Amino acid sequence: MLHLIMVFLISFSTVFAEKLYVVERERGSLAVIQDGKFEGEIRDLGNLNHAIVKTDGDYSYVISRNGYFSKVDNRSDRVVRKIKPGNSGIGFTFVGDYIAIAHYDPKKVTILTKDLDKYIVVETGSRNVGIKVYYPYLVFSLMDKDQIWVLNADKGFELETVIDNVGKLPFDALIDGDRYIVGFFKEKGVGILDLSNFKYRKVKFRSDKDQEVVFKIPHFGMWGIVDERAIIPSVGERKAYVVNIKSMKVEKSIDLIGLPVFISVSPDRRFAVVNYSGDKEDYITVIDLKDFKPVKNIKAGKRVMHLRFSKDGKRLYISSYFENRLKIFDTDNFRIIKEITVPTPSGIFIVR
Repeated sequence: MLHLIMVFLISFSTVFAEKLYVVERERGSLAVIQDGKFEGEIRDLGNLNHAIVKTDGDYSYVISRNGYFSKVDNRSDRVVRKIKPGNSGIGFTFVGDYIAIAHYDPKKVTILTKDLDKYIVVETGSRNVGIKVYYPYLVFSLMDKDQIWVLNADKGFELETVIDNVGKLPFDALIDGDRYIVGFFKEKGVGILDLSNFKYRKVKFRSDKDQEVVFKIPHFGMWGIVDERAIIPSVGERKAYVVNIKSMKVEKSIDLIGLPVFISVSPDRRFAVVNYSGDKEDYITVIDLKDFKPVKNIKAGKRVMHLRFSKDGKRLYISSYFENRLKIFDTDNFRIIKEITVPTPSGIFIVR
């Protein structure tokens, strides 16, 4: 009997062998979830609406809406250093031994060491968005100038090239291989910069019959990427579109029960899961990626703010805002296997 109990305990701890930081949106804190248990909070991190957490080895970095930037030790869950390099900005990326932050205010890009010492400040005269890396290049878009800038990290972040007139009000971007793909607030389609030769072109979404397909795209972090396809939640429509991101052809549309927000893809590429805003904000939808068809709608909480699959794809984490709960689902049947109290939870990030 003792042997069976030990096996059960080992199996249970293995199931939840992961550390999460969950944003406590209204408290300026991160909840620490270790192996399926609430272990404490990392506090005083700033305004965490739309906060981003990224991990590099034993450390995570947190950017707040009001400009604070914090380095957290993942082993002790303590803030190592906190600085305020700007007043507003939510985009940052790792560039070799450095960190680059794109600011709205002031109009600049800041390059830091990983100990958060200031290395270089690049004045742009614009709000800066879509900051990405294709080493040695650091690439970002200038919202107010309709430009893309490319800096060379191997040359002290000197300006390599500027692409003018890329489109009206660029707002976000993604890297696909050696292509920097940028979206616009005031234009249809996307722009594509080939980083192997710096050639730029604009592309509109088209059907297999070569007809233009018009829909409003959200921030790229809300897309679900499945190999060469993107599942794109459409802004203002109860639909998602499956787009081949190599050709920008729209392969199909997926009818959904509500207005989609985030689409998260499981690591094993079996499922994608969608959450919603508006009248279906309590629900999630499971999409089978064999045929890109919805297979299950689940009332998962009260305002589902964010969702993320575990690293092995066996669990789905859901933040239920008005219930103050992190919910954990088994992806074999999408039933809840555990709930953890977390105040005003939103973004979910796996750090270890």
